[in-house]
Amino acid sequence: MTRIIEQLSDISQDYEALFVDLWGCLHNGVTAFPDAVEALRGFRAQGGAVILLTNAPRSRHEVMKQIEGFGIPEDCWDNIATSGDSARAAMFQGAVGQKVWFMGTEFDNSFFEPLKLVENPVEITRVPLDEAEGIICCGPFDPAADPAVMRPEFLLAKTRGLKLLCANPDIVVDRGETREWCAGALAALYTEMGGESLYFGKPHPPVYDLARRRLTEIDRELPDSAILAIGDGIRTDVLGAIGEDIDSLFITGGLAARETLTTRSPDPEALARYLDQENLHPSFAMGFLR
Repeated sequence: MTRIIEQLSDISQDYEALFVDLWGCLHNGVTAFPDAVEALRGFRAQGGAVILLTNAPRSRHEVMKQIEGFGIPEDCWDNIATSGDSARAAMFQGAVGQKVWFMGTEFDNSFFEPLKLVENPVEITRVPLDEAEGIICCGPFDPAADPAVMRPEFLLAKTRGLKLLCANPDIVVDRGETREWCAGALAALYTEMGGESLYFGKPHPPVYDLARRRLTEIDRELPDSAILAIGDGIRTDVLGAIGEDIDSLFITGGLAARETLTTRSPDPEALARYLDQENLHPSFAMGFLR
């Protein structure tokens, strides 16, 4: 049964490292959550390590710059693992060919910058869809548009047997009060249409392998039993943690705030109904990271 807690310090003494989601836990796409920042500072003060584990379709260096702009200080985390870096490694290993059609915004152009994780990377060239060997999807061209607008392009891609590399498995995010579509929604549509989508962020194993590697980079070799995964995505953060046999803390005041009737904390009965409906039961739950 999922235990509802009031604050991270209720359970933090049982763990040596945290894998912490960003959007919905540490920020809302506009600004940092001060209580969450202080909770992570407190965990680090007692000797714990914090790995920010995000489905952002960008490098950790780009994420670092972004979260600094949101007001998330460097003293509340140790390292960053991104879906973008995991997906970039696959791209530079030739997972979808060398000539690729790119989906995303200008902000995602850094996806194609060199990556030290891969030795002897293949040379990637961006081309029109009708010349492509595969698709790189960092997100929709317009995050507000229904993913169904891409059906004509996806039909052509499927007919040509192109694989779609999904750099962010999230379906939606909330930027302030506005909900936006993510790359995961496009990949789901492509799969539904009969195409093949490749995933590298939560809940899929490659990004957890990268997160463990990021722990090693800060000289922490830890068993999975010493790690707690924190996030607001039931089908990304919680499902991924369960798949990796890692304990999880579900932040209910993010994407599932309405379903769990979260104010400061989730309503116990609403939370139980939601978790039963999703058939996923995290180790712990709380309204907001604090």
